[in-house]
Amino acid sequence: MSGPIALYLDDIVQMRKPHACGGDTWRVVRLGADIGIRCRTCNRKVLLPRSEFERRMKRFVQRGQPESDPEISPSELP
Repeated sequence: MSGPIALYLDDIVQMRKPHACGGDTWRVVRLGADIGIRCRTCNRKVLLPRSEFERRMKRFVQRGQPESDPEISPSELP
């Protein structure tokens, strides 16, 4: 068994089953133990435990940009 899937904010993923609105692509909007995703068709937000998200995810459609520390803005750097 390998480690958790590397996820970045703004990743676009395709899930195995479509949402009730018919859309199957989602944007990652929150990272952590729970993964927040937003439907790209109806804009509904869902929070899933990471393990459940990884089981339901089919593939990456588009990757977001990795950030070193999203808590610090570039203007705060010395």
